[in-house]
Amino acid sequence: MILENKLGITDSLELARQEEKISKKKAVELFESGRLDSMQAGTVDSLKKIHQFLFEDIYEFAGEIRTVNLAKGNFRFAPVMYLQPSLNHIEQMPQSDFEQIIEKYVEMNIAHPFREGNGRSTRIWLDQILKKELKQVIDWSKVDKEDYLLAMERSPIRDIEIKYVLKQALTDKIHDREIYMKGIDHSYYYEGYMIYKSEEL
Repeated sequence: MILENKLGITDSLELARQEEKISKKKAVELFESGRLDSMQAGTVDSLKKIHQFLFEDIYEFAGEIRTVNLAKGNFRFAPVMYLQPSLNHIEQMPQSDFEQIIEKYVEMNIAHPFREGNGRSTRIWLDQILKKELKQVIDWSKVDKEDYLLAMERSPIRDIEIKYVLKQALTDKIHDREIYMKGIDHSYYYEGYMIYKSEEL
């Protein structure tokens, strides 16, 4: 199923290519503009603003919480009827140390608030929290994709693996654009593995 888009693209591969190209360009603009530093780290509002900025040229729903149920394989993300309470809970979760921040990140992944583009947006959101609270970010080039995918799949039940995988990749190069962009590159690559089923409400 091809998501309706502002570009009028009806081919899934072409949409994926254009989405990658445009979202990367917008991610650079977001970083260089300093807008991330003006957002309140760890809030749902900041995540919505990140998503809107990345995808506003592609999708009408950019920055809007999804109104469809999503599933990946046998795993169902937070049902729409419980999504807003779930997001309210996540926003209130503590984020004063690494363990708490990753627990918050895992819960946001389970919520999966957007129809598309969750990985890219949530990675930037995670780094924003780490930068504010710990003066560190993730160097995604040091994160093995297979280790990450397996750890994230198991994280709703056991988050010790994802904490270990990401802790090994922490860096204090918080102002390095290349480090920041690795999260966008890897997000797209990781999301290529995700086959969604959606159910219109």
